[in-house]
Amino acid sequence: MRKLLTVAQAAEMLGTTERFPRRLIAERRIHFVRVGRHVRIPEDVLSAYIDEQTVDPIELRWSGGRVVA
Repeated sequence: MRKLLTVAQAAEMLGTTERFPRRLIAERRIHFVRVGRHVRIPEDVLSAYIDEQTVDPIELRWSGGRVVA
């Protein structure tokens, strides 16, 4: 069974306030589960969201006194 996180736990995992995960839920940008009137976010969904939002660094090099990507 998947581990379900509270909004507070999700915010802690993301390093944000509770407002950010609540906004993600309100905008339907992540999957969530309603348990009665409570909202829970599956841990694997939150991990996938973090992976999707991760930006890979680019390699910069100098050529003729200028930076080239």
